[in-house]
Amino acid sequence: MEKLRKAVNEIAYAHDHAKLSPLQRSFVPVLSFASTLYKLALSLRRALYNFGLFREHRLPVPVICVGNLTWGGNGKTPMVEFIARWLADSGISPLILTRGYAGGDEAKMLQRHLLGRPVKIAIGANRAAIASSFLKEYGYVDPHSNNTYSYRTQGHPDSERIGAAILDDGMQHWSLRSDLKIVMVNGLMLWGNSQLLPLGPLREPLNALERADVVVLHHADLIPEQSLKDVELTVREIKEYLPIFFTRMAPSHFFDVGNINSKKPLTALTNTIVLCVSAIGSANAFVQGMKKLGAFYVDQLEFSDHHIFQPKDIEMIRERLGELEKRFGTKPAVIVTEKDYDREPAILKLLDPFQVMALCSELQFIPNKGCTGDSFKKLIKELLEHKFPGAC
Repeated sequence: MEKLRKAVNEIAYAHDHAKLSPLQRSFVPVLSFASTLYKLALSLRRALYNFGLFREHRLPVPVICVGNLTWGGNGKTPMVEFIARWLADSGISPLILTRGYAGGDEAKMLQRHLLGRPVKIAIGANRAAIASSFLKEYGYVDPHSNNTYSYRTQGHPDSERIGAAILDDGMQHWSLRSDLKIVMVNGLMLWGNSQLLPLGPLREPLNALERADVVVLHHADLIPEQSLKDVELTVREIKEYLPIFFTRMAPSHFFDVGNINSKKPLTALTNTIVLCVSAIGSANAFVQGMKKLGAFYVDQLEFSDHHIFQPKDIEMIRERLGELEKRFGTKPAVIVTEKDYDREPAILKLLDPFQVMALCSELQFIPNKGCTGDSFKKLIKELLEHKFPGAC
C-alpha cells in the first residue's frame, strides 16, 4: 500500500508523464477515469447544496474555516492553533471542530498546546451536529446582542461560553456554513499537475479560491523568491484582491519520546547522524528543516499521512538505523514530528537504545509587503466584525 501511495503521489506531482516509469504510466488512464468520476460527484454535490436539497447548517457564532485545496501538509493544524490561541487570549472561547483522522494525532497535539486556555476541541465527522451539542452544553455568546449570553447551562462558568468556532479542514465541508475562509497552500508542493483527485492532488479546481477570504502560503521560507511571485500571480488571476500571507514552521526545541517534559535545545543535533521518520503531509519540509539545524548527515523514512506505526515499521526503522551506524561508526538519532509522537507514543519507545526525539515547532508569519502576523489578526478581526458587529 505504501508503494502504491508513493507511485500515485509521484504521478500527481509530475508535470511530464514521459518522465514516469512504465508502471506509473500504466496507472494514468485508470486514475484519469477516476478523476473524471470525482469531478462529476463534486459538481453534483455542489449542485445539491445550491438547490437546497442538501442542508447547510448555520451556527449562532462566527465560524472560521481553515482549509486547503490539496491533500495534506498545508499547515492547517498550526494555523488552527494560532487562531485558537489568539481568540482565547483575546477573551473569546473558541470551539475547534476537527474530523479526527487516524490516531487523532492533530487533536491530541492541539489539546496539549492549548492546555490551560478556554479552548474546546470537538472531534467527529458530522461537525455541524457535534458543534450543536457543544453549544448546548457550554452555551454561547450571541455576537448580535452586545456579547450577552443568549443560552445558559448549569455547571459551566461564563468564561466557557463559546464565542467562535474554528472549522479545521473545512473548505470542502459544505454542510456547515463558514463566515470566513482561510485557504492554506503548501509552498513546497503547490498544486502538482493541477488535476483533481486521484490523478492529481486537488480536492477542488483552483477556481475554488474565489470562495476564499484569505490565502496563506505555508513553508514560504523553503522556496525561491520567484516561486513566491509565481504563486501570487496565479492567485491574483483567480481573485485579484485576495490577501496573501506567508508563513513558516519555526523549530523551538526537542523532547525525548520517553519523557514529554524533557526539553532539549535545537543545538542537540549539531554534528549528529539523524534519521527523520515521519507520517505527515509534507515530509520534505520536515527534512529540510532538520538539515538547517546543523546535523552532520540527515536520512529519512517517509510513510503516508496519518499512518499508524506498526511493529514491522519499527523493524524497518531499526534496519535503517543499523545501516547508518555501520556506515558512520556512531549511533544515529531518530527525529519525529509531534504529530507522529501523538499518534502512537508507546511504539516509538521500542526503538531503544537509539535516542528518539520529537521536534516541536510553531507557526510564524514571514513579513511580506506589510503582511505580518499582527496584520493577519487585524484582518481576521475586521472581516468577522463586518459580518458580526461586536464579535471580536
